[in-house]
Amino acid sequence: MVYYFESDVVSPPSLLFMGFDKNENEDLIKWGWPEDVWFHVDKVSSAHVYLRLRPGQTIDDIPSAVLEDAAQLVKANSILGNKMNDVDVVYTMWSNLKKTPGMEVGQVGFYKEKEVLKIRVAKRINDIINRLNKTKTEAHPDFRAEREKRDRLEREDKKKILREHKKKEEEEEKHRKAEAEVRSYNSLMNPENMEKYDDGNDSDDFM
Repeated sequence: MVYYFESDVVSPPSLLFMGFDKNENEDLIKWGWPEDVWFHVDKVSSAHVYLRLRPGQTIDDIPSAVLEDAAQLVKANSILGNKMNDVDVVYTMWSNLKKTPGMEVGQVGFYKEKEVLKIRVAKRINDIINRLNKTKTEAHPDFRAEREKRDRLEREDKKKILREHKKKEEEEEKHRKAEAEVRSYNSLMNPENMEKYDDGNDSDDFM
């Protein structure tokens, strides 16, 4: 089971979600999307919360209000973290999550520590948690099927862009050739480049 939330501090709302338990967290780690940002309370057990970025958006583009929503949601879903003030929440792109065979279910590391960002949460803000909980929905998605569909659509979009690019290049080449032909014809018809027939005889009598 996965819980979905909408962060409506932006328009359209941003999508936040988390697994019901460590088994769902494991599936989310395995079948996450390149657009997913992972959040977790630093050095304390907590839920794994994800934010799905929009196409073209980067981790540095996340609005501060959305970032605060995600951090508050992580803190509220940590048994220890929820009771603490001044906790740090770490976040990084899904692609930076590292899973090795010796790790426990739901446990992750990082490929690049320098790509792990951190935000300080001074205290729980109930207004934010209550607002997010009003948007909460549950679902039982097929993680693998959703990821494969996402990848297939991306491939189709790339192929479409390549086709459009090739078509544009062909049209530009056709246009260049047409212009070259016009220039060549105009040059040929230029009086200065035309040869005048002259046999050196002013008479029209060939006999």
